[in-house]
Amino acid sequence: MDQDRRSIARTRISRSAKIIAPRGAEFIHCTVQNITNGGACLKVASTDDMPETFELTFEQGHTRRACRVVWRTNEKLGVAFERN
Repeated sequence: MDQDRRSIARTRISRSAKIIAPRGAEFIHCTVQNITNGGACLKVASTDDMPETFELTFEQGHTRRACRVVWRTNEKLGVAFERN
């Protein structure tokens, strides 16, 4: 059984969101699977060609968070929220 080594428990959610790549690229649809004040796990169709930094928007665009990828698999991204 995998052991969760995170020091902060994440809140499990299933919320649609959009990744906004730098330089005005198109939106990439994703699902936020879990979240904390410091980061999140995002499920995407593919992590191929996914930028290392981007903005994440959810709640119909009312919330935007700058993100940095800290880990990735074929269909998931672990991101840290950057401080402004």
